[in-house]
Amino acid sequence: MIKRSIAEGLYKRFHQGKAIILLGARQIGKSTLVEELLKQHGLDPVYLNGDEADVRELLSNPGSTRLKSILGKNKLIFIDEAQRIPEIGLTLKLITDQLKDVQVIATGSSALDINNKSAETLTGRKFEFTLFPISFDEMVGHHGLLEEKRQLERRLVYGYYPEVINYPEEAEERIKLLADSYLYKDILLLEQVKKPVLLEKLLRALALQVGSEVNYAELAQLVASDPKTVEKYLDLLEKAFVVFKLPALNRNVRNEIKKGKKIYFFDCGIRNAILNDFKPLHNRTDIGALWENFIISERYKFIHNRNEKKSFYFWRTTQQQEIDLIEEQGNEMTAFEIKWNPSAKMKFSTTFTDNYSVKELIRVHQKNFDEILRS
Repeated sequence: MIKRSIAEGLYKRFHQGKAIILLGARQIGKSTLVEELLKQHGLDPVYLNGDEADVRELLSNPGSTRLKSILGKNKLIFIDEAQRIPEIGLTLKLITDQLKDVQVIATGSSALDINNKSAETLTGRKFEFTLFPISFDEMVGHHGLLEEKRQLERRLVYGYYPEVINYPEEAEERIKLLADSYLYKDILLLEQVKKPVLLEKLLRALALQVGSEVNYAELAQLVASDPKTVEKYLDLLEKAFVVFKLPALNRNVRNEIKKGKKIYFFDCGIRNAILNDFKPLHNRTDIGALWENFIISERYKFIHNRNEKKSFYFWRTTQQQEIDLIEEQGNEMTAFEIKWNPSAKMKFSTTFTDNYSVKELIRVHQKNFDEILRS
């Protein structure tokens, strides 16, 4: 078992009078994490799977009497794929309010329903965690820094989904299956997504533009749609933990890009599967974009796994001065320039350093990346 960074923090929240919600993409290891945690501490829950029709019926608007009969004498209930259950927020609220000695754990394979329908209902009644693809830092903890650095090329090409790591000889087949069969499942279940072909076109366009600023109008033209539809689909892809947005920082400088954004994939393997491009690094023309996606997504996972409160941005001016990644905490910023080649020219704009409170300037490349992704 690969130890997940959030496991200890998740267990510490048991029996504190709130529901525990674990969100993340499908096939990311949420059920495995919860099951292993319960086994490790000798806990035997009532297990219910929201993918099963009778479970959905059982937990749709149940009263406290029915819930007590489901639980019996057990004080722990584990609801897997909770987003499939209608009005799951009301059910979780009822357990938390009426059965105060019962701990409920719910996993959701997307934020689509479990957040939208449960957010208001569960205000002040939940601890929420997100499980991302396995991280560089977690793999170093599993088999050491030297071995994981040796795996760098594989990670850039095939990513960090558990199935890909556990079945390395079937990596391409497994990640393609994940991208084809599981990636869109939650999104396509929604009635508002009426054009799966458009969704696939949009994902391909995003995969080709990793590291570049995206524009809704230009994307819409590229995929033969309209900007509002593109924006809606992008929002759904983000809620399903397929991609995340990096907004532009704009506060002090007149010629800063005001409303820019970049889109990155949580997993490089998924990005490559969308493009059906698994060529080794020495044969690729997109190594710069791929490396930037890897560093930014891994840094994002590392910071979130440690529950550090930081905001993430990129910075650019109309004169094309640019910084790849900025982390802000309090009133201080750390700026990162990311290059695959250690000898590549990396220069931080004085326009940026003169106008912002910068704690540190860091150059990231293949010789020192491990330090950035673990500290």
